[in-house]
Amino acid sequence: MNKQKESVTKMLELTRYLQAGNTTISNLLLNHYHDLGMSHQEFILYMKLMQHQQQGVPFPDLLKIAEQMGESAEIIFHLVESLLNKNIIAMVTTQNEQGQTSDSYDLTLVYGRLSQLETSKAHQVSVKNEQEQQRELFQLFESEFGRPLSPMELETIGLWIHEDQYKLEIIQLALREAVLNQAYSLKYIDRILLNWERKNLRSKEQIISEQQKRKKALGKNEQPIYQESQDELPIIPMDNWLSQT
Repeated sequence: MNKQKESVTKMLELTRYLQAGNTTISNLLLNHYHDLGMSHQEFILYMKLMQHQQQGVPFPDLLKIAEQMGESAEIIFHLVESLLNKNIIAMVTTQNEQGQTSDSYDLTLVYGRLSQLETSKAHQVSVKNEQEQQRELFQLFESEFGRPLSPMELETIGLWIHEDQYKLEIIQLALREAVLNQAYSLKYIDRILLNWERKNLRSKEQIISEQQKRKKALGKNEQPIYQESQDELPIIPMDNWLSQT
């Protein structure tokens, strides 16, 4: 008999639990409410407001919420004011056809804040990745040149990136082209970049395609084509290895 009574009691508890319903909240907000500047108390209050809204009560009694949260009315009013100042929630007054006004809490502002947060974090990651790629580019130059870059050389590469807006992969290709021609000079590399720009070669794929066409047209013993002005480029000795014994 006791087991049967205990089973009925559990069923009643489960029934009350199910009848109480659920409050749905985005996991994005659950994971990032602190990043939005919300305290734990403010987040619980926000959830309480959402709970009432989902139950059809857009402007709940704050005294009742204070009792449910075990806080004083003064603290709850202060938390609401804080959420309003942080643009997490807003108070909206509407008027019906009969001219009667009613207040409600707008809880949707938080989604705009979350969107801004995600955009900001994505931008930070992008900037961090770009800085790391630039650092690797400088290291690549130093590795190929076999020495540290001078402040002027660092500034020149920086101008290619930030002022001329050359893609990092394009600068790497120009460096590779210069190294193949044994020209360890930023001036030489700058002429390569300018030549590609004049030809409207803006991507790695376009440049590689152009290089392949040039090799087919000129053969393997081609001379560097970037020396448009011999006075501006270093003289690169080309040894005739076939005459050596």
